Amino acid sequence: MKSKAGKKRTSVFMILPLYLFTIVFVACPLIYVLILSFTPQEGGFAFTLENYRRILEPVYLDTFVQSFQLAITSTLIICVVGYPFGYFMARLPKEKKEKAMLFLMLPFWVNSLIRLYGWIIILQKKGILNYILEKLGIIDEPLKILYSYPAIVIGMVYVLLPFMAMSVYSSAEKLDWSLVEAARDLGASKTQAFFHIILKLTFPGLLSGIILTFIPSMGLFFIADILGGNKIVLVGSLIQEQMTRGNNWPFAAALAVILMLLTTAMIMAYRKITNAKELEGIG
Repeated sequence: MKSKAGKKRTSVFMILPLYLFTIVFVACPLIYVLILSFTPQEGGFAFTLENYRRILEPVYLDTFVQSFQLAITSTLIICVVGYPFGYFMARLPKEKKEKAMLFLMLPFWVNSLIRLYGWIIILQKKGILNYILEKLGIIDEPLKILYSYPAIVIGMVYVLLPFMAMSVYSSAEKLDWSLVEAARDLGASKTQAFFHIILKLTFPGLLSGIILTFIPSMGLFFIADILGGNKIVLVGSLIQEQMTRGNNWPFAAALAVILMLLTTAMIMAYRKITNAKELEGIG
């Protein structure tokens, strides 16, 4: 039998590659970006807060506001569509459940840029959507959806919806349905059973889905570029523009740091809420 010291050395050697990967490809780039955000555009190692002060200018604050508005709108629609999808998928029989999951994951087999260009074919003036609506007599002239705010929202919902559905599905599948049946036997209606038991028990999945959709929607600039025609500038678009056209890497780094801090705050809030829910359940 191996001694405790031998087992400990084996576990250290197994974990060591993970630590090295995290340090080299995660920690070091983040530290570099943080340091770069405090340097002037002209270069050098002089410490400055100019990049962060510049973020407070109205034009850049408006970019953060637009990004938040788009993220909130997209996330709300994704919740409304994705929660029922994940919930009812968990209620399906095993064979149908596997097929539903396959159809949900199928778009990930195709590059996201190709899928978004497919939406251009659907949403353009002479596209499939306007053709169907005109044939049904719903509209008299083509709708101007492409290169607009609704087109960006559609793209965000389409790309991020599977994350919400899978998060809710993972919670709903572990749900103890005997609790729901007990509530129904005690006289609770379907609506009461849903809000008092199902929603509470699947809330962690819903919350994790919100995190997985809200955070990326602030930085998926290629969706705004392709479907929005650069009419709406997101934080991700601004960072890309500063790095490519403006050649202002320190300011781009400062924007990235602020976005990272917002992301960290949301994740910490998520952990705090889930921990409180767990303690409430134990109590």
